[in-house]
Amino acid sequence: MAARVLNVNVGVLGHIDSGKTALARALSTTGSTAAFDRAPQSRARGITLDLGFSCLRTALPPQLGPGPGELQFTLVDCPGHASLIRTIIGGAQIIDLMMLVIDVTKGMQTQSAECLVIGQIACQKMVVVLNKIDLLPEGKRQSAIEKMTKKMQKTLENTKFSGCPIVAVAAKPGGPEAPESENPLGVDELIEVLKSQAYLPSRDPSGHFLMAVDHCFSIKGQGTVMTGTILSGSVSLGDNVEIPALKVTKKVKSMQMFHTPVTSAMQGDRVGVCVTQFDPKLLERGLICTPDSLHTIHAAIISLKKIQYFRGALQTKAKFHITVGHETVMGRVMFFSPAPADFNEEIQENVFDFEKDYLYQEEYLSKDSVSSEENKENDQAGEVQLPKQQWALLEFEKPVTCPKLCLVIGSKLDTDIHANTCRLAFHGVLLQGMEDKNYTETFLPKLKVYKQKHKEGQVERVMDDYSVIGRSLFKKETNIQIFVGLKVKLSTGEDGVIDSGFGQSGKFKIRIPDGLKPDTKMLLTAASKKKSKGGKADMTKEDESSKNDSAQPVTISLIFKRYVFDAQKKMIQS
Repeated sequence: MAARVLNVNVGVLGHIDSGKTALARALSTTGSTAAFDRAPQSRARGITLDLGFSCLRTALPPQLGPGPGELQFTLVDCPGHASLIRTIIGGAQIIDLMMLVIDVTKGMQTQSAECLVIGQIACQKMVVVLNKIDLLPEGKRQSAIEKMTKKMQKTLENTKFSGCPIVAVAAKPGGPEAPESENPLGVDELIEVLKSQAYLPSRDPSGHFLMAVDHCFSIKGQGTVMTGTILSGSVSLGDNVEIPALKVTKKVKSMQMFHTPVTSAMQGDRVGVCVTQFDPKLLERGLICTPDSLHTIHAAIISLKKIQYFRGALQTKAKFHITVGHETVMGRVMFFSPAPADFNEEIQENVFDFEKDYLYQEEYLSKDSVSSEENKENDQAGEVQLPKQQWALLEFEKPVTCPKLCLVIGSKLDTDIHANTCRLAFHGVLLQGMEDKNYTETFLPKLKVYKQKHKEGQVERVMDDYSVIGRSLFKKETNIQIFVGLKVKLSTGEDGVIDSGFGQSGKFKIRIPDGLKPDTKMLLTAASKKKSKGGKADMTKEDESSKNDSAQPVTISLIFKRYVFDAQKKMIQS
């Protein structure tokens, strides 16, 4: 029986030119087809343009179980160039352990911070690598490394990676032009640290097969090879796999893991799958899966959290770059929260309840954005009420193919690359996808998101003990008929019902089922008397007092809610 090989995917992330590719090369023993900037445009530009993969094999450390075996670290070299952040987000989803590479002479830079954010969302463990220590003068090297180590510890203090190992290395002493005979510094120590951090990632061979493909090429007489990492399930020789982007199904002819033929592979494995011939240019990257197991969606409901380093509000109707699965598309957002009474209710994770009512929000609610009226009032009382969970409706500019419950990241990738600011805005989980092109008619009406409406008017005069005439609640052209039957409240405490329109100028009649209070009647009668006496100069003391009373008109309050996706625009009162 062959000795077991445990595969752990290690992401090599960091700012451009921090030496990630050199580090991956110094660590690895086997390069895959995609490794070490082999793409001609990568070599020409001297930067990594795409995810590069290589592997390092070492003896299985004792914490990972008894018996013989090998630990294989698959090194995923992610590009550090700002415009390629969507590729990094794609890579982060297949990473078990992250190496954040920092140029020791520069410290944290914009992209290193963004990589840290992605790591916090998508990864469990991290090792910080301070690279390029050969550039530090030998006499001051140790103190400079200690200083930078302290700085990094402080930076990571409030993240989930607080206290993680920090290792100093020089992956390529003398820089890219130096002869290959120069031995890297600190790499052996780094390998020991990686071994100590390795853990048994949870791997499940059951369920639908899903693989993230990051490279595709053809081999004459063999077929087309897709290389990638298996995100779920397993695949064996002879299986049929679907390429959703091309709407075709292909048969698996052969498979390899780092140049070793295999007959099957499972979740977490890095594998090359050879299928019957198709044009590799049609699929640079994407997903392949068990036939019919993925859905292509036009819109989605997600649960989400704002990324704390993103500056500025998240506004409803704004457009973001949405990364779903391994695709990045433009999408428009609409934020909503539980109804205010349910703000503190525990929400079941990864489930969306269509039976509940939700409150529309102009923006994502956070301590610095408090936008709903209730919150403004609470804020004055010194306590900002924020819901435990918030959601968004995402509407994509073009359909995306993805698995259910996948990671979603919203970013502003059009922000100036050189601006020192985090472009990642929010992250969440896709709870419900909408596959129907006509989802606005077939699906959205089931989504009970409402807007709270509050209109105010004034009582103009009393008609009798049980009715008054109101004004200033509606515009002249409003069809008052649709408001008939709605309940209103007077500022003096009486409950009323809108009975009918009155005249042509937007006035209306209110019925007061329990009758007007004597005080209210006096107040309103005095106010209308004062109006009719307005032209006379000889005011009595009584008139003076009624003038003071009527300085406070009796207001009419109409509160109702309207569901955003209700075609009839019905007004609803509780």
